[in-house]
Amino acid sequence: MTQPAAQIRRDSAEKVTGEARFVTDIALPGMLHARLLRSTMPHARITGIDAAAALDMPGVVAVLTGADFAGLKHEWGLFLRDRPLIAIDRVRYVGEPVAVVVAEDEYSAEEALDAIVVDYDPLPHVTDAEAALAPDAPLVHETMETLKDFYFKGEAKPLPGTNIFQNYRYECGDVDAAFAAADHVFEDAYDFPMVFHYAMEPHCVVAEYSVREGFTLHSCAQSPSAVQKVLHAIFGTPLSKIRVIVPYVGGGFGGKASVKLDPLAAGIAWKLQRSVRLCLSVAESMLTCRRLNARVHLRSAVAKDGTLLAKAVRVVMNGGAYADTGPAVAIKAANRAIGPYRIPNLRLEAQAVYTNTVPGAAFRSIGGPQAVWATESQMDAIAEALELDPLELRRRNLLRRGETVRPDLRPIDVEMAEALGEVSKALPHRPGEARGFAVAASDPGIMPIGSAMVRLGIDGSITVMANSVEIGQGVRAVLAKLAAEALNQPIAAVDVAETDTLTAPFDWGTGASRSTVIMGCAVQEAAADVGRKLLAMAATTYEVPESECRLVEGGVLVRNQHHTFRDLFHRYFGIDSGDVSGIGSITPQYRNGAFLQAPLFWETAAAGCSISVDEDTGEILVKDYVSAADVGRVINRLAAEGQDEGAAMQGLGHSLFEELLYEDGQPVNASMIDYHVPLIDESPAHFETILIENGDGPGPGGARGMGEGAILPVAPAIANALAAGHGVRIKHLPLTPEKVWRSLRAAKAGL
Repeated sequence: MTQPAAQIRRDSAEKVTGEARFVTDIALPGMLHARLLRSTMPHARITGIDAAAALDMPGVVAVLTGADFAGLKHEWGLFLRDRPLIAIDRVRYVGEPVAVVVAEDEYSAEEALDAIVVDYDPLPHVTDAEAALAPDAPLVHETMETLKDFYFKGEAKPLPGTNIFQNYRYECGDVDAAFAAADHVFEDAYDFPMVFHYAMEPHCVVAEYSVREGFTLHSCAQSPSAVQKVLHAIFGTPLSKIRVIVPYVGGGFGGKASVKLDPLAAGIAWKLQRSVRLCLSVAESMLTCRRLNARVHLRSAVAKDGTLLAKAVRVVMNGGAYADTGPAVAIKAANRAIGPYRIPNLRLEAQAVYTNTVPGAAFRSIGGPQAVWATESQMDAIAEALELDPLELRRRNLLRRGETVRPDLRPIDVEMAEALGEVSKALPHRPGEARGFAVAASDPGIMPIGSAMVRLGIDGSITVMANSVEIGQGVRAVLAKLAAEALNQPIAAVDVAETDTLTAPFDWGTGASRSTVIMGCAVQEAAADVGRKLLAMAATTYEVPESECRLVEGGVLVRNQHHTFRDLFHRYFGIDSGDVSGIGSITPQYRNGAFLQAPLFWETAAAGCSISVDEDTGEILVKDYVSAADVGRVINRLAAEGQDEGAAMQGLGHSLFEELLYEDGQPVNASMIDYHVPLIDESPAHFETILIENGDGPGPGGARGMGEGAILPVAPAIANALAAGHGVRIKHLPLTPEKVWRSLRAAKAGL
């Protein structure tokens, strides 16, 4: 079926024909190429680096190590200043950059890596978060310097002398009394694996520097302003001289959020005064960041009729060698373990812990999949113990619109029962196939700060300048449609410019389902500003009240007479030139303070699946999957459905296949040969997305952010189906064939 023009993403043709420009397509005059030598040790002192042989090789321009950046305030971070530009005196995980070879071409740089000799003095290491909590565990960092409100609101709460870099606690109600009075108490622990983001485009930066112009970075960063802030902190360069340009990005999922390669690439350009390209392979990106793995301990107090009375949550997260966004992930995991349920007594604890592994980072719905996996698995276990239908147990405890998940957070703004009901009706029920369900509510980590500019030219063409990054989610199409609607112009007249901090105003970043709401409102405000100016111009030019002027396609209608923009501009400015610009800004005070309370909206999801299990092999086949999300208003249906389905497929990965494994401090499957992401033929045969539109969100036309929620319920829905149909409850993801097969055999043996 042919889609309406407004629904077609303009970047689709560019991407399928290869015309779309990504960072890897950028080549600057005289550009050098950098390759990284990475640590082979999980924890060690660097006692010597001999790069003489590498420097003598053809094409090699320089070999840089930590000593080359002496004098800089080279340690940086977002919550804790804990990460060096490049390893200085010791390494903290296998894969940490130790030296960088810079050469005239990429092949010469790669070849020279093998000629560098690094001497290490091994130190004790720890890769498991629970082990890192032990009093005698080796310390990954001896000191911890926190950064308050640097880029995220708040400050991490580390425990000095330990590996704990975030220690979060929250309590409301009388938890102990509720447990003492409960008819039933359920206690469980669930494990979520370490998983890789796997964006099709690995990390890449092209950096250039001059004393006069400062830095220009061509980056795949989801958060250009975060890159600016970190470079300003390291080099002292004014923000006005740190330009970050982001073309199309081949997937991010949080793996390119905040800051990753940019400081090192900038440091190389700064040191050599040359432009440099630093691009990774997929295997190297696997050693750059990953999702925090976690153990979630749950204790729930329940009345005999299934009413939830209290919940105590303790989350232990493996944050890897550097904190990155781990402090925020830990808090969100604790919050999202509550679920969309009415629970009057809550105790939440979360700890993020340093280990000698790849640094943990933001990943689609930070902390959410870990928490929801535990909560929704336990809900089915409670239902089984109380001999209740799992859907009925949920219905009895689901929050209604206007009730609170926590007293200090915004009341929930959707009807969860509606989404669950839609999923239950849509999911087929066939003989021999087991069904499972799960729901989730997440508080997006949205900072309501961002601005946009809109410019309308004399020919009626419209340019939107915004620093929302196109990472494949279709944000440029959404912003184009909103600008066109606000100015009553065809969408074909609108162009959304490439992300560029030099030309577009500040935006906090792309992630946390914020772009449609925050930047969408900013674009609407900017377009409305343009519209007001155009009507004022028309009223002045044609000497009529503004009330008798309105915007129409290609111009203005004045007392039922059409005037093109060219005619209006020519008469108003006196020459055949000119444009009109507008700016829109969103702050917490927007709409009389409506954006002050967190979260700005609740991102919710409901899902159901049917599965079949090969009991001879343990292989799970997801036959049907139905997902529902209350999105408020659909702006671009193709993009919205794609976001929902893509998130669910990503969830299928950590549910059934994906896990980054360590043995004796070494990652043993950090390559796409050994690491299994879902393939297209592993997607459910029947895949349905239900988008609920009530027009009650805070975004344009009542839109609510989406794109993260659908990843949340996948794993528990599958595990619940497995338990319902085959009588085994597995508490450790992923649900690999071997794990399922062993559990089925143990169940048959009565073990």
